[in-house]
Order: sequence, then structure tokens, then C-alpha cells
Amino acid sequence: MANLNDFKLVAEQLSHALDLLRAENAAVKAGQAHDREALSQRLSVLEAQAADFESRLRALTEAATQHKLLASLATGGGLISLITLLKWLLDS
Repeated sequence: MANLNDFKLVAEQLSHALDLLRAENAAVKAGQAHDREALSQRLSVLEAQAADFESRLRALTEAATQHKLLASLATGGGLISLITLLKWLLDS
């Protein structure tokens, strides 16, 4: 028959196992928090890069449009291009 010392031993072993599980759980949560923070920073950098890329693309598109207009005006299609431009601006 089991005596009181055996029950105390089992209780201590279970308590120790529970402490180990709690410590492991805390370590996993800390790792997840670190990963979440790293991913958040990485996302912020990627969003900033995307915004920069978009603004550069818009600036290049605007410059190309201006260049095409000026080139068209310079090559003799000036009146037609000017009429088309004015029509486009008034329709917008």
C-alpha cells in the first residue's frame, strides 16, 4: 500500500512537470512576441518601399507624358495636339 511519502513524491513530480510546462509556454509566447515585432517592422519597411515606388512611378509617368506632349508640339502636330489637350482637360 502506498504511503504518504509516495503521494508527496508524486505531487512534487507533478508540480515540477507543471512548472516546466509553464516555463516552456512562457518561452514560446516570448518567441511569438519577438516574431510578431520583427514581422511588423518588416511590413512597415515594405509598405514604405511600396509607397516610394508608387510615387516614383507616378513622377516618371508624368514626366513621360509631358515629354510626349512637348515632342508632339515640337514636331508640327502642335495645333492638333493643343486642341486634343484642351478637349481632354475640359472633359476631365
